[in-house]
Amino acid sequence: MRLAAAALLLMALAACAAPFKADVSRFQSQLPAPSGQSFAIVADDPKLSGGLEFAQYATIVRDRMARVGYAPVEDPARATLIVRFDYGVDGGRERVRSTGVGVGGAGYWGPWYGPYGFYGRSRFGGWGGPWRYGWYDPFFDNGVQSYTVYTSGVSLKIDRAADGQRLFEGKAEAVSSSNRLQYLVPNLVEALFTDFPGNSGETVRITVAPEKK
Repeated sequence: MRLAAAALLLMALAACAAPFKADVSRFQSQLPAPSGQSFAIVADDPKLSGGLEFAQYATIVRDRMARVGYAPVEDPARATLIVRFDYGVDGGRERVRSTGVGVGGAGYWGPWYGPYGFYGRSRFGGWGGPWRYGWYDPFFDNGVQSYTVYTSGVSLKIDRAADGQRLFEGKAEAVSSSNRLQYLVPNLVEALFTDFPGNSGETVRITVAPEKK
């Protein structure tokens, strides 16, 4: 029984390394073509402004905006577009399922399984909680397997600098077994800029690569 449980654990760990899906929603109104347009990136959350971590992720956004054709500038006063960027990950939730080992029979997702959107009661559904990645019981208590999943997301807003009119809003969110922003944010930004600016009002699901171990 112990060997069977260990084998199932290895299979479950491999499943956690599988690609997860990012849901991308975008809305736009008169977003200008890139030619002749410059942009500066600012933190949508003032608490992130000036931070080294924010600067690192903002560089990724800047590169993707430049790849589309917009010209980056450092000073928002010189930009025609203001890009407001935000990111985060929540504190995680436990998922439970039957493994078919011990009591419980065929595999099924338990009562705590379900989708968790990060745009909830708080700014991003409680981003910034404690790191709790791992398995609750590696030997499966009565055939029940448990692990933690995290909801992460990025958001992007583009305003016209001259009058502050909102021209674009986009967000990408995903549920995965990782809460490492260094891994999540670049992939979510990549998902957000896939086929940018996208069709206004449409939500698409884009595959995000698994985390490299």
